[in-house]
This record gives sequence, C-alpha cells and structure tokens, in this order.
Amino acid sequence: MTIQLIHAINQVIKFGLEPNLTINKNERDLLLERSLINIYSLYFDINYEYDDADYKEYNEYKYADIRKNVEHNFPDFGFYTNALDILDLENKDNFGLGDAADDLTDIILDLLQIKWRIENNSPNDGLWYFQLIFASHTQQHIIDLLNYLKQRK
Repeated sequence: MTIQLIHAINQVIKFGLEPNLTINKNERDLLLERSLINIYSLYFDINYEYDDADYKEYNEYKYADIRKNVEHNFPDFGFYTNALDILDLENKDNFGLGDAADDLTDIILDLLQIKWRIENNSPNDGLWYFQLIFASHTQQHIIDLLNYLKQRK
C-alpha cells in the first residue's frame, strides 16, 4: 500500500513543488482530478499497526512557497462558493467562499507530511497520519477541489 500511496502522492505534490510544469490545461486538470481520486480511494485501504515510538517532527515546507507554485501552475484557479451545511435547506445565508489554490496547497502540504513520515519515521507512522489528517482536513479540500474542477467544465 505504501508504494502505491507514495506514487499517488508524487502525482499531486509536483504541482506545488515544481514551478514551471508544462502541461496543457485540459491534461493538467485531468491529471490532477485522477490523482486526487486515487488518493481518496487509497484512504479506504489504510491498514497499519499503531506504534507509539517517539519520532522526530516534520517541519519541511512553507505554505507560501507551495502556494506560489500552485498559482503558477494553475493561473486560472479562483474563488468559488459552497454550501456550509448541505443539509440546512432553510438557511439562505448558508454559503462560504472557497479558494481552489488554497485547497490544492493544503492538500499538497498534507501529502508532503504523509510521505515524509513514511520515508523518515515508519510506514505505520505515515499511514496513521494519513488516516488522521485525511478525515479531519484533506478529505474536505479534495471534495471541494473536485467539485470546483467539475463545475468549471
């Protein structure tokens, strides 16, 4: 599983690590969409043994650096609206403002930490963190970004 996960992570993080990707817009969006769906799918196959080792902490990449590369690779990304609570049908003020570049930047930062933990701490630590961060943070960004990509078509 970790080999598949690292490969899937690499497909997404390049958009935040490489500032000058030369992929046409349609191929770029399709590659991103496939890669995000692959990450989402791998979440359901997480299997690890928890260990309570005292691992070193991750502190590698900065938000601004990743965001700058994302904005360069996706200059057409913008803001969007979304329902804050899709089950609250009566609330007419139930909308929030989203940012596609922020979504991708946050996804990349989460994936970079998962990859780092797998490669530097242990596969179990990386998979534990994947389960933790995905359910509490990454998943919503992926859902929002996939919806944004769909709505733009």
